Amino acid sequence: MSVGITFLYLLIFLLAVLVFLYLLKRFIRYYSEQKKLERKDMSQVHFVVDTFHELVSKLKEKEKELDVMRQKAEDRAGIIEGYNENILQSVPSGVMSFDEEMRITKVNIAAEKILDIKGERVIGKYQTDVFNKPITDLLNERKFIERGEISYITQSGKKIWLGLTLSPLNDREGRTIGQILIFTDLTHLKAFEAQMELRARLSSLGEISAGIAHELRNPMGVIAGYTKLLAKRVDSSLTHTVDAISKEISVMDRIISDFLSFAKPTELTISDLDLKIIIGNCVLAVTGERKDIHTHFDSERLPVLKGDEVLLRQAFTNLIQNAVEAMPAGGKLAITAFPLKSSEGDFLEIVISDTGHGIGENVMDKIFLPFFTTKEKGTGLGLAIVHKIIISHGGSIFVESSEKGITFKIKLPLK
Repeated sequence: MSVGITFLYLLIFLLAVLVFLYLLKRFIRYYSEQKKLERKDMSQVHFVVDTFHELVSKLKEKEKELDVMRQKAEDRAGIIEGYNENILQSVPSGVMSFDEEMRITKVNIAAEKILDIKGERVIGKYQTDVFNKPITDLLNERKFIERGEISYITQSGKKIWLGLTLSPLNDREGRTIGQILIFTDLTHLKAFEAQMELRARLSSLGEISAGIAHELRNPMGVIAGYTKLLAKRVDSSLTHTVDAISKEISVMDRIISDFLSFAKPTELTISDLDLKIIIGNCVLAVTGERKDIHTHFDSERLPVLKGDEVLLRQAFTNLIQNAVEAMPAGGKLAITAFPLKSSEGDFLEIVISDTGHGIGENVMDKIFLPFFTTKEKGTGLGLAIVHKIIISHGGSIFVESSEKGITFKIKLPLK
């Protein structure tokens, strides 16, 4: 009995062991398969991670390439912008741009110089706060002007002539984003044209008038002779009348002499001149008795000038005399002389200014015409003779007038 039970227990134990071994085998197989699956999953994860890192690395490389390309594009744009800015600032014409509300957005160096303004002070301002008429009217109308000429007075009171072009400012798509004004200073050109016109008029007038002056002098001589005879025979009650006639004859004779001096061809006696000494002597001769005239003569070391001493002395004496007469209550006479180099050659520039009453704009173009004068007792030949003397030396003379007085600018060639 005990042996049978023992055998049964042994059989059960063996079955239990077999079942355990079977389950252990299945577990080991299952565990192995799970490990394989995990390794497979891990390999897929590593593949994804590696692919991601590779993609990120390539993106970073592309980003670096894009940064390099962007930097090159910015450098190229900066170079182009700088080049365009250099061109804008180097052109001799004034250039100004405005936005749609007519605020100033750009001013080049030439515009600052011509209009006597400072770019940093006007950028962002409305054009009506910077300009005077007629420029303000032209900008407000926004008309296309291809080639126009206007007379303009700057904010400092200087009168200039401008040749200008006004057109819309467009972007790349052709949309209007403002206005652009381009202008050139024509002041010296206008003055030169006026000088040439005046020279032609005076030349024709001189040829015609020389004969007339000679014809007038002959009967004037006869009248003067009879007046002297009459003075010896009339009684004392008529002496005053005869003296008045003689005085007027003398005045007429002086006018005819001045006119003949103006009308006859100028023959220069050329010699080497020290202009500083000549002008200094003229100043002393004219202002010697006027203690209320303060004279300032500023001259550098001037080169030798070739010219006619007598005629130039006459011209400068006349100009200084006019300046002194324009200051009856006293004032300041300023004279500067300095060498000047230009594309036309070497010159001496002489500037004579006074603080007198000035002259009106309506007579500025007439002051060099013979017999035109604003003085009660003037003959109107003084400035005409000055003009002729300066022109005969190959020079030029211009005048500027304001409330502060008159300025004559003379250029004489050194050769």
